[in-house]
Amino acid sequence: NPWRVVGYIDIREQVEELRAQGLVQNFYHLDAQGNDAKQIADIQDIINTPGKCDILIVASNTSEALTPIVEKACEVMPVVQFDRYAQTDCPVVSERTIGGYAFGISGAEFIVDNLPEGGNVLAFRILPGVDVLEQRWAAARKIFEENPQLNIVGVEFTAYDSFKASTVVSDYLAKYGTIDAVWMDAGGTAVTVLEAFKDAGAPYPKAMVGEDQQDYLAYWKANTLTAIAPTFPTFQWRTALLSAVMFLQGETVQHNWYLPQPDVDASNLEQYENSEMPPLHYALCGCEDMTNYPDAWKEPNVNGYTDVP
Repeated sequence: NPWRVVGYIDIREQVEELRAQGLVQNFYHLDAQGNDAKQIADIQDIINTPGKCDILIVASNTSEALTPIVEKACEVMPVVQFDRYAQTDCPVVSERTIGGYAFGISGAEFIVDNLPEGGNVLAFRILPGVDVLEQRWAAARKIFEENPQLNIVGVEFTAYDSFKASTVVSDYLAKYGTIDAVWMDAGGTAVTVLEAFKDAGAPYPKAMVGEDQQDYLAYWKANTLTAIAPTFPTFQWRTALLSAVMFLQGETVQHNWYLPQPDVDASNLEQYENSEMPPLHYALCGCEDMTNYPDAWKEPNVNGYTDVP
């Protein structure tokens, strides 16, 4: 997905900068393609090849399924985890933003604040069973339940499918007449959702919750929406590598490394909206100080990097 593409460019560009400093030699990237069994097998292969890797950086596909193999890896090498977490405390670094709960709270509170009289709220989710996404929805649902003036008309899983997201909007507008707010646990289809309102001749939501993708920020700005973008910054990919190198150099690294997670709102939209970057670029890349910015992110080539130079 686009979030992972931006994050991957972050980490690979950081690899190249650290290689130039003599701090990284080989960097093996294994893509499980969203498959637990493949990710487990990939990690087992690393365990079965002593000396190949000095440290493992892992973003677990699903938390519970990956826990046993991550714990097994911890027995033979240091492990750094980020993005999605196995349910274990064995990694030397667990790099976290302030959390999925914070993401969910930001969007839900924004809706409450902007619908003082109440209204119909439609919630979009990607997939069930992913810890960060479950946290986002758990936090938002709690706030919605505490505000009975809000009518949560639907909670729909769309799996980043634009056609499905558009259909959901059409169906709910047909059923309820108006949708006053949209909450999303990830904003990949935010522009599709907004365009579905426009195509139906319906007013935009009075409160819109998306994410920090440039297409959404640009649409928000162009249409003067009442909107917010909670973030799950892609700079965490880069920081995961930096923390791994720090650990291998013997530096003190926080066991639980908490990263900032700012919202994009009306007060800082101008700062983060960047028309020079591609539509699927995430504003919180933390990459602006890197050698190949912006070119590497303008035309991302995920196959253009070398694991073993």
